[in-house]
Amino acid sequence: MITRAVTIVIPSKNECKNLPVLLDEVDSAMHGRTYEVIVVDDGSTDSTAAILHERITAGRPLRHIRHDKSAGQSAAVRTGVLAAKGEIVVTMDGDGQNDPVYIPRLVDALVSAGPSIGIAAGQRLKRTDSRLKQLASKFANGLREAILKDKTRDSGCGLKAVHTKLFRELPFFDGWHRYLPALVMREGFGVVHVEVVDRPRLNGQSNYGILDRGLRGIVDLCGVWWLKKRRKTLPNISEARGELVPFDTAEAFELPSNENSVGASLTGKSTLPVHSQN
Repeated sequence: MITRAVTIVIPSKNECKNLPVLLDEVDSAMHGRTYEVIVVDDGSTDSTAAILHERITAGRPLRHIRHDKSAGQSAAVRTGVLAAKGEIVVTMDGDGQNDPVYIPRLVDALVSAGPSIGIAAGQRLKRTDSRLKQLASKFANGLREAILKDKTRDSGCGLKAVHTKLFRELPFFDGWHRYLPALVMREGFGVVHVEVVDRPRLNGQSNYGILDRGLRGIVDLCGVWWLKKRRKTLPNISEARGELVPFDTAEAFELPSNENSVGASLTGKSTLPVHSQN
């Protein structure tokens, strides 16, 4: 087992019926590992706050961050990333379709791949969405891959693991969570994939619709393409110490980074306790 402090970010809007089961599954999947869970409550009007408060007072490794009004899934993910204490952020949806059993696999795949890899992206098998939603997703993924060349069959899967420092440096816009592989590649890092099995939504219905993902996604796609085109060169960066020296003997910053930058916590050592749920 690879040891890294992990923050699991769950954007959630009116998912009070799904969160208890999902959070129990997260605790089980992360047994013996160093982790925290951040549920970003995106302006929920149900009993989400009460459910999370009960778990926090019971000593679960859980934090509840609330938006005073709904700002959308991308904003909720970003709020969680900015608040994360772990070295790696894992994102997942709050509706129960993403199985937490894959969280350790994503983390291990990311770390094992080495410092040149910035993201481990889940790739869904056996989709359980409606036929209309599957067709819309298939079209969007095909168009995106053809234009962005992000080497990712399914960028819409909520299960992703990204080095925290790198995640925070990615350009933010509403819809960014659907383009993370392309944005990570723009920064000079590679992508690894982990196949995951999708599940039916546990309860309720989606709070973020097909039109939100489809029509606006075309504009977002053009924007990400523009961002990639505007960054044509990724130089090796170094700083000369003292007297003038040739570039190839200068002390390098090592960007993309190793464990001492992207993979390291802000303090250099994790402050998250190990939570072993029985």
